[in-house]
Amino acid sequence: MTDAPLTAAQKAEFSECFKVFAGRGSHGHIGAKELMNAMKSVGLNPTEAEVTSLINEVDTTGKGNITEDQFLVMMAHKTKGGQAHEDEREFRAAFNLLDADQDGRISATELRTILKGFGEDLTTDEVDELIKEHDVDGDGYLGYEEFVKMLRHH
Repeated sequence: MTDAPLTAAQKAEFSECFKVFAGRGSHGHIGAKELMNAMKSVGLNPTEAEVTSLINEVDTTGKGNITEDQFLVMMAHKTKGGQAHEDEREFRAAFNLLDADQDGRISATELRTILKGFGEDLTTDEVDELIKEHDVDGDGYLGYEEFVKMLRHH
């Protein structure tokens, strides 16, 4: 797990983040729940499976938790030296802006409203088609992952 090193600012941010989520009585370790919350707090959106996999990659004791140093190595890998971290933050901010009712998904109405605000006057059918094209699970909405794939595609 070797990638571009963290910048001093990233290292300080991630170190502070680890300490916040480790809390008292943790003996300098965090488990899966704390890792997920820590990653979300810095703009990443891991699944439970990703968190488990990340812990397994760096956990040398087999106890299902990681140290601060292991966390920093993992974050260097996960953020690829920072660019993925910045992209993830921007995607998350855009998703949260579009998700007006904060239900974790973007409806055609929400997408149409925000696009109109940016001067993109798409028809109802065009917005519906855009969602349909990227709605992998077929629920009629764009979840976060579907939204990111849509942005990367267009």
